[in-house]
Amino acid sequence: MPSPAQLRWFVSCVVMLFSAPVAAQVSFEEPPIDYHKAPLSDPISHLQKKLDASRAELEFDKKHGYLPSLLEQLGVKVSSQVLVFSKTSFQLRKISPRTPRAVYFSDEMYIGTVQGGDVLEISSVDPQQGAIFYALDQRKTLAPKFKRLTHQCIQCHASSMTEGVPGHMVRSVYTRPDGQPVYSAGTFRTDQSSPLHQRWGGWYVTGTHGRQRHMGNLLVRKQDDPEKLNLDPGANVTDLKSLVDTSPYLSRHSDIAALMVLEHQGKMHNLITKANFQARIARQNSDVMNKALSRPAGYESPITKRLYTSGGDRMLKYMLFSDEIKLEDSIVGSGAFTKEFAAQGPHDSKGRSLRDLDLKTRLMKYPCSYLIYGKGFDGLPKPVLRHVYRRLWEILTGKDTSDEFAHLSASDRQAILEILLETKPGLPDYWKKQ
Repeated sequence: MPSPAQLRWFVSCVVMLFSAPVAAQVSFEEPPIDYHKAPLSDPISHLQKKLDASRAELEFDKKHGYLPSLLEQLGVKVSSQVLVFSKTSFQLRKISPRTPRAVYFSDEMYIGTVQGGDVLEISSVDPQQGAIFYALDQRKTLAPKFKRLTHQCIQCHASSMTEGVPGHMVRSVYTRPDGQPVYSAGTFRTDQSSPLHQRWGGWYVTGTHGRQRHMGNLLVRKQDDPEKLNLDPGANVTDLKSLVDTSPYLSRHSDIAALMVLEHQGKMHNLITKANFQARIARQNSDVMNKALSRPAGYESPITKRLYTSGGDRMLKYMLFSDEIKLEDSIVGSGAFTKEFAAQGPHDSKGRSLRDLDLKTRLMKYPCSYLIYGKGFDGLPKPVLRHVYRRLWEILTGKDTSDEFAHLSASDRQAILEILLETKPGLPDYWKKQ
């Protein structure tokens, strides 16, 4: 007979599968995830090994510390810089509208720095463990060491705001002139589904966006009613010189296009991690139940199968931008981000890439997330990956005509299919039999 713990797991699965979708907390601090103890294979752990073996070196800059060298070592573009002035980081005492925190990112890295900060704040994506948090001391040393941060980060970065797994989020808050968020007015966790008028409160935003409005570049005074805040003064700002001195930073931009990509990417990483964790836990618990009930090894109950597919389905909908808002006017970034992001490819024989930005009616020209090329996607448990590839193929070939993918035109589907067939290694054989 199954133990009480196994029965509780069975009941929790039923509740999760047949109740409204929620970002439930995943039990990741114990096996099979073992978040705090499992071996890591993220970019920072690899870089630290190279530093220890004298196969890489971080150079110290008098003005920016280790930041420029770290960006170069990890391939993070300066054009990805975005500036956040709300006190929503653990170095909050040094953050204000006059001294915003700078964030730089790539497909697998997020790096934060503040003026006069003691450390660089780093989140590095591990293909099996999700977001791994580090700090790098900004004092010059002969042997730089990345310190892994655990409980102090996952208090916020492993909650309902991150799908219940160690992950990332972009928050929009009404912000006072001293940088303090007005929490009583509410906050927004933003992603590709968020209306623009709820985005980027507490952030500087450079670029044009026509008649659309956002919460960026604005401060809330004591006499202001946040919900009636006039958003016009923060709109279509292409130069921050009237708002903040950007000379202490690597770039003078806080590019609106970079912010939009950051929002998409952060949640996409979380959904990949959630699908991974959920499937691994389901597989372990299934093995236990099979043994307890004298079932054949490898037997998959309907609940186990549903746990494999449900995380993959949520990820797939987001990956294909099913919930994305439609832009009312064109968006134009202020810096080099749009061009440099697209240039990273990969490109097919027609020069097309899943990194090509549209920014006229939607974020991506070909609405399929470029994170499909990432190690996290490739590292999904096999039952999840098989399911996602099958459904993706059915959608792109027009066999799946469900309403949740009706936003994809026939030309969208054909273009994405052609790009992936040329640029994505490891596709199942049936994809190639067109």
